[in-house]
Amino acid sequence: MDLHFSAEDEAFRREAADWLESALAGEFSVLRGRGGSGDDSALIDERKAWEKRLAAGGWTCVGWPREYGGRGASLTQQVIFHEEYARAGAPGRLNHMGETLLGPTLIAFGTEAQKQRFLPPIVAGEEIWCQGYSEPGAGSDLAAVQTRAEREGSEWVIHGQKVWTSWAEWADWCFVVARTDPDSKRNRGLSYLLVPMDQPGITIRPIEQITGDAEFFEVFYDGARTEASHVVGEPDQGWSVIKGTLAFERGVSTLGQQMLFQRELQAVIDAAKENGRASDPLIRQRIADAWMGLEIQRYNALRTLSNESQLSPEGLITKIYWATWHRELGKLAMDVLGPEAEVACAADEGEYALTPLQRLFLFARSDTIYGGSNQIQRNLIAEGALGLPRDPRPQ
Repeated sequence: MDLHFSAEDEAFRREAADWLESALAGEFSVLRGRGGSGDDSALIDERKAWEKRLAAGGWTCVGWPREYGGRGASLTQQVIFHEEYARAGAPGRLNHMGETLLGPTLIAFGTEAQKQRFLPPIVAGEEIWCQGYSEPGAGSDLAAVQTRAEREGSEWVIHGQKVWTSWAEWADWCFVVARTDPDSKRNRGLSYLLVPMDQPGITIRPIEQITGDAEFFEVFYDGARTEASHVVGEPDQGWSVIKGTLAFERGVSTLGQQMLFQRELQAVIDAAKENGRASDPLIRQRIADAWMGLEIQRYNALRTLSNESQLSPEGLITKIYWATWHRELGKLAMDVLGPEAEVACAADEGEYALTPLQRLFLFARSDTIYGGSNQIQRNLIAEGALGLPRDPRPQ
């Protein structure tokens, strides 16, 4: 891949940088550096307003085709935007699920009516989405989904439970994987449903993390309903749509994730310089290794995106690589802080609160579990990239 930037690309960079610098002044200055790992529940109202401010400036869905409200930005320009977003210290995106997962899925698999109904509010920052994939017995093994949906007249009626649903409490809609053929097994008989969250029959409970925050939720569906037309793809044939969303999750959205990692690494470097541990040769080497690891993530993301199939070998290593890297960054942060890592800071209300680096360490414990555990990722690499025999599967 040619990583040189053209004059047009550099003009795009200046436009993005200037806009972000201006927009993050005034009322939105409080958002700088917020919304990262373990901080996703912070300043929700302000970040909702930020989504609309981005939309007003034409900076949501930059990689979407113009006919669906995007900028039609090239891959290079999308990389540039994420780089400048990170450089400006802009907040973690609250509508990541809608913009980078659901939107591209609808563009690829949705009907024209679905595109007309659901894409414009995502572009405008008006509707927030969450993802209803994982269940208590179907996390990394998504084909084991037990949530069911039955057709009743012009509606689907949904019963079941989802867990680890990011931003469920603040979302307007959820894309839900449900079993619509009661006699089906594994990846057959599943459907991909678009479900409104504000309705009877949906109960949302926060899951308090070790950080004390609750950005993940469990969601109970007890007769929740959605229109019959809100199924993406054919009923009972949702597996290809599900895999499509997973491919987008491994795609350009990883560049947005890396913007947060870059900010966290810089915070570790700043702490090492401030307390003198930057002079420790072992700490310096680990910082250098972390920097190289982040660069490898960036280049591998670009290599993956330039491949026609994001389920290519380079795409298959993405999750296990960044999850392991991020967990190690948390350990490095604690070693840089030294004894200070074990002492909480005083909060304004007289209680104690975690520092950003302490929060990073605790939250990163979960990275190698959610979104497909490291063990599951190794199986995917072994079977999908190396062609090794499949593990026995339950019948």
